[in-house]
Amino acid sequence: MLPVWFTRQHSTNSSRFCPRKPPLTAIITYIDLVRTEQDEAKRKEYIDVLERKSLRLKVLIEDLFEISKATSRSATLQYMKIDIVDLLKQVCLEYESDLQKAELEMRFRLPDTKIIVWLDSQKTYRIFENLIVNISKYSMPHTRVYISMTESEDNVRIVMKNISQEEITFDTEEITDRFVRGDASRNTEGSGLGLAIAKSFVELQHGSLRISAEADLFKAEITLPKTDPSSLLEKKA
Repeated sequence: MLPVWFTRQHSTNSSRFCPRKPPLTAIITYIDLVRTEQDEAKRKEYIDVLERKSLRLKVLIEDLFEISKATSRSATLQYMKIDIVDLLKQVCLEYESDLQKAELEMRFRLPDTKIIVWLDSQKTYRIFENLIVNISKYSMPHTRVYISMTESEDNVRIVMKNISQEEITFDTEEITDRFVRGDASRNTEGSGLGLAIAKSFVELQHGSLRISAEADLFKAEITLPKTDPSSLLEKKA
């Protein structure tokens, strides 16, 4: 699949996309502007833009590396027993200020007791982090976000629901594909790989991530096994 910025630049017949240069092209352009600009104030403005574009390119490269490892199954997993309830709370606490700035009301329905599962704590943290960041960026202000967790004998199920700031017109089956974003207005400094990385890390741990939508309600449903991963590998062998 082509990167979203390539698609936008070359889809002149569609009002859904707006022209936007890829970060490397923008960096080269602004370097030329800095070289020739005599006005010191404008030079400073161009340098600030260069810094932002460079940081975005850094994020893109790092996320490309992550998704490449995950999809090639070459990522190394460090399984350990973790309390998945506590881990989710840690992520939400870490991004509490971002959620408050987005003017969102959080509603949690989490177990009162620990749920101990065999998972890679760093990869699972990244799954929750990417989903929470997605919520903080793209939710409609002054709406509620619902996060729940339930367990069965074999699995743990986490559901996150939020109201989208923009109309949901994209295919929810494709939103976890690499470089796919839901709307052209999502002009953020991210790489467009957040949900794809989350899905890959869930599947690496023998789970599933399902994205669905009803009207403007966006829903992410994660299912992760409680079973020791070695037994799952034995079943597949």
